[in-house]
Amino acid sequence: MEKRARMNVPSPAVPQPPMPQRWSDLATIARHAGTVLVGQLAVMAFGITDTIVAGRHAEASLAALSVASAIFLSISVGLVGVLQALLPVWAQLRGAQQNTRMGVSFRQSLYLGLLAAALGAAVLQHPEPLLAAAQVPALLHPMVGQYLGVLALALPLTLLFRLFSTLNQAIGHPRLITWIQVLALPLKVLLSVWWTFGGLGVPALGAVGCAWATLVVYAAMLSLAVWLSRTQEIYLPLHLWQRLERPDVLQLWRFLRLGVPAGLTVLVEVTSFTLMALFIARQGTTAAGAHQIAANLAAVLYMVPLSLAIAASARISFWRGAGQEAHARHAALTGFGLVALMACVLTVAVWGFKGSIASLYSEHPAVVALAAQLLGWVALYHLLDAVQCFCLFALRCYGITVAPLLVYSVLLWCAGLGGGYALAYHGVGPWPAQPSAATFWISSGLALALCAVAFAWMLWRCLERWGHKSPVSPR
Repeated sequence: MEKRARMNVPSPAVPQPPMPQRWSDLATIARHAGTVLVGQLAVMAFGITDTIVAGRHAEASLAALSVASAIFLSISVGLVGVLQALLPVWAQLRGAQQNTRMGVSFRQSLYLGLLAAALGAAVLQHPEPLLAAAQVPALLHPMVGQYLGVLALALPLTLLFRLFSTLNQAIGHPRLITWIQVLALPLKVLLSVWWTFGGLGVPALGAVGCAWATLVVYAAMLSLAVWLSRTQEIYLPLHLWQRLERPDVLQLWRFLRLGVPAGLTVLVEVTSFTLMALFIARQGTTAAGAHQIAANLAAVLYMVPLSLAIAASARISFWRGAGQEAHARHAALTGFGLVALMACVLTVAVWGFKGSIASLYSEHPAVVALAAQLLGWVALYHLLDAVQCFCLFALRCYGITVAPLLVYSVLLWCAGLGGGYALAYHGVGPWPAQPSAATFWISSGLALALCAVAFAWMLWRCLERWGHKSPVSPR
């Protein structure tokens, strides 16, 4: 009888954390994400400022900014993805209470950051092949080249600041980074307006003035970050300011094995998005300007799921480093629920106010009208984008980076971008060519929907597998 009773007692397939811990994960993820979001929005306001300033200056300036921003993002965001992939590594070390190893690991990451900066700057200084391949009008080439030449100088500062930001997110203290980003915003607005339109002895530089403003602002942000790392107590246990060790080939190889697939994944995602600007640019300045507005808003909306994904991945990796797989599983599910909720809210809001939003960016009626149409597709695009973004970050916590890269390459590049290009300029099957910006957004949205389904399935399988496993050692 006793044996039968024991057999009839159901045992949960996945151990559940206690209720106080569940609420603790929710509060921690929400608080961390809120802090990161404020900082991310401040940085995104840099781009919004440049778009508005360039749009007010001239239609050609806005078109040049659209093309230059697409090229810069295509390069820089992939490199940032390599560095951002180190967050789970450092968060697991924190969960395992190995602070000294975090300091050593961070110093080794400086080699990776400088290498990435050198490669990216070399491409930015020679954008002619990209402009020619995308058939960007020759009128825009000089301004785009000058803009990217200045940003090539800003790229090392941007990537080093990103490393410091990732470290803060991993240790659960993103507040200082957020303060830096928020305080930098007024300086960015002032310099962009001043140097674009000129005044006080400075000639009007047009869109290139926005690039110079970015360079100065990131130099100030990185300087402040270095000062904080030397003076604030939260960094003392990490022993950051020790003598820089020689490159550790094994450690750097581990970074590359995790970071390169993650960075390539981000590169595929972003280029499938930003290369639309280069292909749309051949439709004229009105289409390029309207797409820049739509792309800018889509990037701003992306900051919400991105912030939640960063916060949740830090929490997931922390629990994994501590050997608490059930807690890690719950943190992942909690983060997914928050992302889905916020995505629904923002989708409805953008759909309802798309006309008013478009009018904030430009005074040109044709640009505003076309942008309002595109923002309707942006609203639906964001819902899918939010789901796939969170799942992608959560999968990295479990070391899964190659499969998402393959999915992205097939769906976003081939089906989304390639399909949009074919339908827009050549026609597909019974459908004639539809040379409009909306064609690209629709095609990319359909491809993104398939990515979201694939990543959600991968994450669920991963949580089912690891949710009750024994502790894992931090990388």
